[in-house]
Amino acid sequence: MSPVVAILLLAAGLSEAAGRLLPVVARLSGVSHARVVSLLLAGAIVDGAVFALWPLSAWAVAGLVLPTSASDEAALVWTPGLAAPLVLAGVLAFPLLGPLLHLVLMVGVGAGLAGALATVAGVGWWEAAGCVTIAGIALGVSVEAVRRLVVKLNTRRAPEPVA
Repeated sequence: MSPVVAILLLAAGLSEAAGRLLPVVARLSGVSHARVVSLLLAGAIVDGAVFALWPLSAWAVAGLVLPTSASDEAALVWTPGLAAPLVLAGVLAFPLLGPLLHLVLMVGVGAGLAGALATVAGVGWWEAAGCVTIAGIALGVSVEAVRRLVVKLNTRRAPEPVA
């Protein structure tokens, strides 16, 4: 992975983390700046890693379900052109349009990945789009489960009143 792509994926992870975290922090009172920054950086690293795994996961799914003609050495990788739109992932921060814009962005990036996978693997675009979709959904569900677990572990419970 080139340094430009790594920086783009980290910026995309930061954008995604900011889009998810800042609306929540805006509703909370008394959260320290250090805690917000640490959560933002941790989220950026996790989301950047998930973005980095997307083409590799799609390639693995394609290898499992499709008769690919390419070798393992020609695996699907991010290019600056494919990764650049992910920097806009922070559109989640918009209260009403955020989820719709995020879905449109992910579908657009996924379509780009599907075209690249179809070319590299020597399969049709629709088959490649199915592999990219399966990989994206699996990664999305996995990271959402981890997010919910982290929230559950970091939520303070109110003490029960003594009667």
